[in-house]
Amino acid sequence: MSGIVNTAQSEAWNGYEGRHWAEHDERYDAVNSGFNEFLFDAAGIGERDRVLDIGCGNGQVTRLAAVRAPLGGATGIDLSAPMLATARARAEAEGVTNVLFEQGDVQVFPFGDGVFDVALSRFAVTFFADPIAAFANVHRALRPGGKLAFLCMTALAGTDLGAVFGALAPFLPTPTGEDGTGPTAFADPARVRSVLTGAGFADVACDRVEADQVWGSDVPDAAGFIADWGPVKYHLGQVSAEAAESAREALSAALRPFEGPGGVRLRGAAWLVRANS
Repeated sequence: MSGIVNTAQSEAWNGYEGRHWAEHDERYDAVNSGFNEFLFDAAGIGERDRVLDIGCGNGQVTRLAAVRAPLGGATGIDLSAPMLATARARAEAEGVTNVLFEQGDVQVFPFGDGVFDVALSRFAVTFFADPIAAFANVHRALRPGGKLAFLCMTALAGTDLGAVFGALAPFLPTPTGEDGTGPTAFADPARVRSVLTGAGFADVACDRVEADQVWGSDVPDAAGFIADWGPVKYHLGQVSAEAAESAREALSAALRPFEGPGGVRLRGAAWLVRANS
């Protein structure tokens, strides 16, 4: 593994957070995979392309990218050893051989110059300690005229997930933090454009897209899953037992309107970002 500068995120993703994602990869993919086609349409992967998946996690996007580039291949990079182990196991089980998974920090990883045609990411670019440095490193790794495409969260206000987290607000802090930090670090398209142009990218475009996100088979299942998600679990452990129980009850009540025959579905919103190197 190459050097790590984003030590706080490395600790989280090699600790409970990373283990939870690795052990529940199919559930997290059910939450996020409704956005896959938006991402792949924007990336426009060709059969000979060399693809970089930034913050690949359990590797679903990396594997799908590799299938789209049968004469090229895909490399996934992530800080999390538990998630990379899951990614490698899934690739082997699915028979995807033109794929490579690397553990490292995108901000400082020693990519070769111009070795990729496409870089993409599904909700994993908002945790960099220095986003301009990270994207500048990605820019260097792309060939001239290469493409960048990624998904990032919008602001939570006015979304289904925002309503659910809002129900927790009387009892717990917002688990994603304030907009502009953590998962919502790129909720403002103006910041996205500033970071990417500062890193050397051109033709930056941000489009809002929506997709259904399946959080569980029913309310108890979804509520339990969300309560065990790292940031929520952490905050539940910081309050009294009474407040934690009230938060759990509020979470279940907030999810109930979204329960249907297909499980608990929230309509998710994201920014689809495209740029050229």
